[in-house]
Amino acid sequence: MTVHEAHLGRYYEDFVVGDVYQHPLGRTISEADNTWFTLLTMNTNQNHFNAHFAARAPVGKIIVNSGLSVAIVLGLSVIDVSQTAMMNLGWDEIRLTHPVFVGDTLYAESIVVDRRESRSRPYAGIVTCRTRGLNQDGDEVMSWRRAVMVYKRDAPHDKGYFPRAKTGPMEA
Repeated sequence: MTVHEAHLGRYYEDFVVGDVYQHPLGRTISEADNTWFTLLTMNTNQNHFNAHFAARAPVGKIIVNSGLSVAIVLGLSVIDVSQTAMMNLGWDEIRLTHPVFVGDTLYAESIVVDRRESRSRPYAGIVTCRTRGLNQDGDEVMSWRRAVMVYKRDAPHDKGYFPRAKTGPMEA
């Protein structure tokens, strides 16, 4: 019997400058997602939750709160870029280039633009990616540069966390 320890994501050594990751999941934004996020973040711009008001605006319908769409694209990139991150170091050059609407499905892809070993943490490295979000039609809706500190493969911090069952190991 082989037990595969819980693991997901890439380590510092796995990143190569120029590699592109087309992140595997897409996410369709519902009206409830947009309304809840807008209300939770205290955003009072009616273009995000009042269809009658938004119909009079130049685009003619509700626009998804950009904080939500950025958070979704960021989340879509985690599986490939920052699943093994210990911390985000920053976002730069954030651009919102196309409106996002209720019913749009967002996808994300990232290209590795830089990597270097951490000077202060020998068990980690810093990876910088350019990420962009696409809608279902292939329109680029946003982009940014993001730097994250990720563990190296031999770092002990993200290993051995899965609990041992009090009833013992699984058996066939």
